[in-house]
Amino acid sequence: MESKAHTDLWNLFIDGDDKAYSQLYLHFADVLFAFGSRYSFDKELVKDSIHDVFVDLYRYRKNLSINVNVKSYLLTSLKRKIAYLLKKQAGSDYNENAFLITFSVEDKIIDNERQREILLKVKKELDQLPDRQKEALYLRYNTELEYEEIAGIMDISVATCRTMVYRALKQLRERMENVGGYHMLLFLLRTCCPKN
Repeated sequence: MESKAHTDLWNLFIDGDDKAYSQLYLHFADVLFAFGSRYSFDKELVKDSIHDVFVDLYRYRKNLSINVNVKSYLLTSLKRKIAYLLKKQAGSDYNENAFLITFSVEDKIIDNERQREILLKVKKELDQLPDRQKEALYLRYNTELEYEEIAGIMDISVATCRTMVYRALKQLRERMENVGGYHMLLFLLRTCCPKN
């Protein structure tokens, strides 16, 4: 579904169309769950947060703006909801920049030992990136958002967002050149985070 279709559904929902509300939920629930799972391993907390986001949408729909990027709006709302709940649970131990970007080598089809070695190296290098860089890469490559949208979700400037993605890719490219895994890395960035 394209952005125009999202906007049309959004506007129908704001005008009181409950079917459009249901379609928004059905379309975005998996995307939101995958994104929310990058902030917490607690799947029930993520599901509850998604539910709360949609309850709030329904409750306050008369006050919602019609000029929004729906996907970005929902991702930002979910991020804030999860952050609020995690901060409430963890108190002063809460790390607002924590971002979980992982993949299981065992889950990937590995044709030979060389590919397995490269995948392990890719995983190691991704794990070493700062959480904010991992978040920016995830949003850019997995949710396919534009830099302006990512900047809004992460509450940073567009220039900072571009720099963050550029530096992360540069760092990964430099580290992966000698093992021939950079192209595999780009593929994995699109698939490293489970959809459900």
